[in-house]
Amino acid sequence: MNPSLASSLSPGRRAWLRFKQHRLGYWSLVLFVALVLVSLAAELVSNDKPLVARYNGQWYLPIVQDVPETTFGGDFDTPTDYLDPFIVGQFAKPGNFAVYPLNHSHHRTINYFASSPNPAPPSGENWLGTDDRGRDVFARLLYGFRVSVLFGLALTFTGVIVGVLAGALQGFHGGRVDLVMQRVIEIWGSMPELYLLIIFSAVLSPSLGLLLLLLSLFGWIGLSDYVRAEFLRNRQLDYVRAARAMGLSNWQIIRRHILPNSLTPVVTFLPFRMSAAILALTSLDFLGLGVPLDTPSLGEMLQQGKNNLDAWWISLSTFGVLVLTLLLLTFMGDALRDALDPRKEHGQ
Repeated sequence: MNPSLASSLSPGRRAWLRFKQHRLGYWSLVLFVALVLVSLAAELVSNDKPLVARYNGQWYLPIVQDVPETTFGGDFDTPTDYLDPFIVGQFAKPGNFAVYPLNHSHHRTINYFASSPNPAPPSGENWLGTDDRGRDVFARLLYGFRVSVLFGLALTFTGVIVGVLAGALQGFHGGRVDLVMQRVIEIWGSMPELYLLIIFSAVLSPSLGLLLLLLSLFGWIGLSDYVRAEFLRNRQLDYVRAARAMGLSNWQIIRRHILPNSLTPVVTFLPFRMSAAILALTSLDFLGLGVPLDTPSLGEMLQQGKNNLDAWWISLSTFGVLVLTLLLLTFMGDALRDALDPRKEHGQ
């Protein structure tokens, strides 16, 4: 980067340019964002319902509306199974057609017409095979990836908010406030988190909301230590003393001066915290302590792979998705750490 040009840019712009120079981290971000966008549109990519259909001159949107089987010449007034060979044959008649997604399976779809016993190996119909219940592995992984990423984002966000608030309160006030809160955090952090999860999962029905709440109770502790250290250091600097002399309130000093200069460790650790959140969800699902049974999950897929060692496609594909996700987040975290390192800026 040209030094004269860099000096005219804002700190955020300079950090972004340094991040883009880290090619592995930058392209990891591009690929990760692309995968997240595809997973958010999973219903348009992998679904057992057509995106649009035309039958006897009428247009239908099966992906957003329930159409009874009798509409397409069936015998029962029940929601249409669009993978039924009879229904597929109806749409194959002249003047009728149906536009299916790329993968013809939802994460709940059971292939009742498979030619091989379940779990079935990869084929043209099921790209990554089926699990022991006849459900498409690709669809389960796509929807499970979306659940893991959204859960990781939610857990990271709540952990950052609580951790920043707790660390800022300790570091800004110091003294007795810091001493008391440190003792409380030590006691709270020593509680057996896994045992609490086992107890609550046995008493209450498992859900993503409950799991997010329980993990959020402990996920902020590590981050608060970094924020506390930054506040303790920055509150003694000259610009903070000048702000006090000008009569600014504590809230104004925190919001305008200390907090913006204390967020570097917070931003740097975001990809790593998200990796930890995804691993936590996967591990708990593998142990049967995570999401409900009907929710697609990477941990549940790993458990199926363990229970069906001969069905190598289940464990291999799930392991590949998990490793790729964690690698992308790690590369992004390394690039973000280098971009926010002031020594890198002075060295350019």
